[in-house]
Amino acid sequence: MTKSDRDRAETRFNKARTTMLDRDVSTKAVLDNMARLKALRLARDAAAPQPIATPGKPPAKAKKLQEKAPALSEWLAGRQRGRHRTDATPAQATRSFDR
Repeated sequence: MTKSDRDRAETRFNKARTTMLDRDVSTKAVLDNMARLKALRLARDAAAPQPIATPGKPPAKAKKLQEKAPALSEWLAGRQRGRHRTDATPAQATRSFDR
């Protein structure tokens, strides 16, 4: 290995080391900032009064779950009585607008 090869390898090694050190420093700064923000958030949450849960009406979603959907046969019959355009052929659909 010649002196120039050795110098080139040493330069690459030093450059890689400084890059790694810069990355470590920036990573530490980010982690420190996250820890500081988390501490501030926890302090804010601890200082805020906790909302008191009051028993009341059940959510609207629960009410919908209690309602029973119509049977499939009833739903299909309603669709046929309603003469939905999607059920008609193209010729029937154009005639329905001529009325």
